[in-house]
Amino acid sequence: MEGNQTILIIEDEDRIRRLLRMYLERESYLVEEAENGTKGIEMAKAFDYTLIILDLMLPETDGITVCKSIREEKATPIIMLTAKGEEANRIEGFEVGADDYIVKPFSPREVMLRIKALLRRSQSASLAPADTVTKDILEFEYLTIDNDAHRVLAEDVEVVLTPKEYELLYFLASNHDRVYEREQLLKEVWKYEFFGDLRTVDTHVKRLREKLNKVSKDAAKMIVTVWGVGYKFEVAEA
Repeated sequence: MEGNQTILIIEDEDRIRRLLRMYLERESYLVEEAENGTKGIEMAKAFDYTLIILDLMLPETDGITVCKSIREEKATPIIMLTAKGEEANRIEGFEVGADDYIVKPFSPREVMLRIKALLRRSQSASLAPADTVTKDILEFEYLTIDNDAHRVLAEDVEVVLTPKEYELLYFLASNHDRVYEREQLLKEVWKYEFFGDLRTVDTHVKRLREKLNKVSKDAAKMIVTVWGVGYKFEVAEA
């Protein structure tokens, strides 16, 4: 692991911040802390953190508002912590851009596994040699996905996606015209990082379409819902 990876903890409980800091520093991560949502937003926007651990129940400014505000400017991976385990809270977190969700009380080891897995997948492209001969690029009529640079262009305009949104789009596009059930997408894209419900997939597809649609309606239409089954990335025949 690179020694300059910095993680921001936005959590009002001092005990939990100390616990997370201890485990993170054991793995050589640099750690910064914010004890409330207002300070968390300020710090998250001022610095490019490697990952953010965000509590849902924060004083003054709650975690949903914090996550939504960060997502207006940054695609930093976000893991949300909360004592609430109800489905509605999980879905709300994903709707505003969280990449993973862990319910308190949690196992510090589980948190570390999820952090490592999320970072490994979101940063894999940046580890590729700059002079790679074979470029990992998917090109379609309205959309280009440069997996070496982790960039998505819709009609030559860059679309900023969260790590999970990117992974979902890349997986579907890599297997275009094949229909995937929601259960399959959870297994292939989320793997063991998130043990969730099927609405997680629906939420991410919705956000993907919204972001693509702002740039190119034709690109957004390539993500097709197959009613009663799941989703596919559809390429129009020439």
